[in-house]
Amino acid sequence: MKAAAARKPAPRLSRAARTEALLHAARAVFAAKGYEQAAVAEIAARCGVVEGAVYKYFPTKRALLLAVLARWYEEMFGDYARELASIDGARERLRFLIERHLRSIRDWPQLCRLMFREVRAQPDYPDSPLYALNRRYSGLLLRVIEEGAAQGEFRADLSPRLVRDLIFGGIEHHTWRYLADARTPASRRAARAPDIARLADPLTRLVCEGLMPRAPTRRKRA
Repeated sequence: MKAAAARKPAPRLSRAARTEALLHAARAVFAAKGYEQAAVAEIAARCGVVEGAVYKYFPTKRALLLAVLARWYEEMFGDYARELASIDGARERLRFLIERHLRSIRDWPQLCRLMFREVRAQPDYPDSPLYALNRRYSGLLLRVIEEGAAQGEFRADLSPRLVRDLIFGGIEHHTWRYLADARTPASRRAARAPDIARLADPLTRLVCEGLMPRAPTRRKRA
């Protein structure tokens, strides 16, 4: 038998380009296998480098995971902010953000699960860059609620932060069975995937009806 072919050398890339390639490969592996089962060696192989080369860019597997999630948040924030700029009306803007949040859970369940379990549940999360990124992401929804109240579309007597937490918390609770168990067979996971068309409009209607300004009540004459 012929000896196994030597690994084909990876093309020489700039540090920035190599970092991008590693992040792209790592996202695919983390999304497919979760954190524990993801192997740095597999991520390296997808980029045509040895495992040790990965650690020249990211000191640990956890650091690589955090970088993947940070890039994911930055992409979502940029996309959502650009599209929001073209949408008129607080209700439509709110509906857009609800629909997109549901879509991110449906399309990237493993990354969402990693964010909830491997990052958000850790004691160092409030001091981490991902905490700041999550605040920027959730701040899009917060500003829509605040602007709606300022423009008279929404009630001004409700805490915007409470409404924001109610929306995100409700979506996460509703979709938790879909997110919770990575060992569930793919066919069953697909059956549990959130139905964006069925959920986005009713949830928007439910929230907006609660946020609608109340008509002043007339005092009865004595």
